[in-house]
Amino acid sequence: MKSSLTILCLFVSLSISAFASDPDMLQDICVADLTSAVKVNGFVCKESSKVNATDFFYDGLASPGATNNTMGSLVKAANVEKIPGLNTLGVSLSRVDYAPGGLNPPHTHPRATEIVFVLEGEIEVGFITTANVLISKTIKKGEVFVFPRGLVHFQKNNGDKPAAALAAFNSQFPGTQQMAAALFASTPTVPDHVLTKAFQVGTKEVEKIKSRLAPKP
Repeated sequence: MKSSLTILCLFVSLSISAFASDPDMLQDICVADLTSAVKVNGFVCKESSKVNATDFFYDGLASPGATNNTMGSLVKAANVEKIPGLNTLGVSLSRVDYAPGGLNPPHTHPRATEIVFVLEGEIEVGFITTANVLISKTIKKGEVFVFPRGLVHFQKNNGDKPAAALAAFNSQFPGTQQMAAALFASTPTVPDHVLTKAFQVGTKEVEKIKSRLAPKP
């Protein structure tokens, strides 16, 4: 009985670890067919005869992004939607540019762990554990910091000069869910009575935040 229980626990543990990241590839390449109407967990493979070098290339991270927005930051992703050749490979990148004082607001990546590398400047980074403990540090050019999968995290440029960072993920499509937008700008919206009770504020405060975060027409 004890040995059977041990084997069962081992099997469950291995099963969980096997599904903890993107599925493993079963062939050399599986370039995503982004035009296919077939829906699978990922993307179906493009016909090999139609694959070429452009499927594995992207120059969108070469130049800084425009940071003249409310948050003073811009994220440019190099995921499977931009590089179809990433399909089944389980990796992707993003470039984040920050104006002085710019913030990449609290968010999560439900499908990936992130490691960020500072290209220029200095940024404050941090994540919050499920025990509500903040782990944060200021990192500068050439330094790295890790955000565990699924945990809320942020980056902020507290300096008076622009900053930039590269972020690597162990998923071809890590997904991003911004906390403020998810709670106050969803469609349909989260009911006011839920938010007023959760945040211990009045309806006017909730409506004010919703109006500021509402998608621009």
